[in-house]
Amino acid sequence: MLSPSARGDVPPFMVMDVMAAAARIEEQGGRVIHMEVGQPAAPAPATAIAAAKRALDVGRIGYTEALGIPPLRARIAQHYFETYKLDLDPARVVVTTGSSGGFVLAFLSMFEPGDRVALAEPGYPPYRHILKALGCEPVSIPISDKTRWALTVDALLAEHARKPLQGVIVASPANPTGTMIRPEMLRELIAACGEAGIKFISDEIYHGLDYAFPAETAAKFSPDALVINSFSKYFCMTGWRAGWMVVPETLVRSIERLQQNLAISVPTLSQIAAVAAFDGHDEMQAVKHGYEENRKILVEGLPKAGLETFLPVDGAFYLYADVSNFTDNSHEFAGRMLQETHVAATSGIDFDPVRGKNYVRFCYAGSSAEMREAVERIGKWLKQ
Repeated sequence: MLSPSARGDVPPFMVMDVMAAAARIEEQGGRVIHMEVGQPAAPAPATAIAAAKRALDVGRIGYTEALGIPPLRARIAQHYFETYKLDLDPARVVVTTGSSGGFVLAFLSMFEPGDRVALAEPGYPPYRHILKALGCEPVSIPISDKTRWALTVDALLAEHARKPLQGVIVASPANPTGTMIRPEMLRELIAACGEAGIKFISDEIYHGLDYAFPAETAAKFSPDALVINSFSKYFCMTGWRAGWMVVPETLVRSIERLQQNLAISVPTLSQIAAVAAFDGHDEMQAVKHGYEENRKILVEGLPKAGLETFLPVDGAFYLYADVSNFTDNSHEFAGRMLQETHVAATSGIDFDPVRGKNYVRFCYAGSSAEMREAVERIGKWLKQ
């Protein structure tokens, strides 16, 4: 029997299993409120869809340059000036197949097999899984309310002193928690990494979806920080599979060669649409205001339903709730909630194999009506 390699034997991304279970309920006629996957319910900007239709009318959709079409790289660079007042050379912009493609390119270009790469726990599971598949060692550093659920300089350097780290991945706003790192703390963390020789990767996929305070890009604090972003979240273009990186100048050619060999180029139609997506800012801001309303519904409604404790809901579209008053097995809890209330959410075990048994992540990227109904369903269920 053919068996998978050790590199290919990675854990599943459990949220996808929840989606499959929810789909089975829907196939049988049930109506599920989807709060399990981090996917906007809104469509791509109308400007992006119109640009894609025009491109299809031309007929030929061919390969592009491996680093991305020049108009998109230039428009992304312009975005950094408009949003962060950062004068960015478009030559440092690399277009990727979503943030997922960016992680593979970044890890391959920055790390050797066996390198130790730190990440906060709880955190996005594919960080660990992709690193493992590439032969690197993911090093989880637990975070807590003592540091407002953020990775600190002290915690990072303590692990580095125990055994040297070659890199670190930081996300703000974070998945699954929705919490953010304040700009001054991000600056200090990047500076400490520079002094210690730790390569810094900033996952900024949820930038634009910030409510507590404005997010700041790591690219503003160091030309050596590598930034990963995507059109999936703020621009509601998950299935288009388009993202980007801002990379140090010294890595551009290496990443270009990797992209040439791994993907040739990012789908052309998606790149054309992505250029036009930036013209849909007003439309996307309206979507963001909807998330803010959903956030308010959950923050006010879940405590009344029985889920009184959750992490700071600073950004993105997630609420990470403590369910330890009801269970010590959040995977089983989420499964029962799906079957008995038809509300789909994701167990914290997906994001934190140890403490995640006490948490469930709710995504509030759906409609406000769905959020109100979800709170009502959960409240009735917990009070039975």
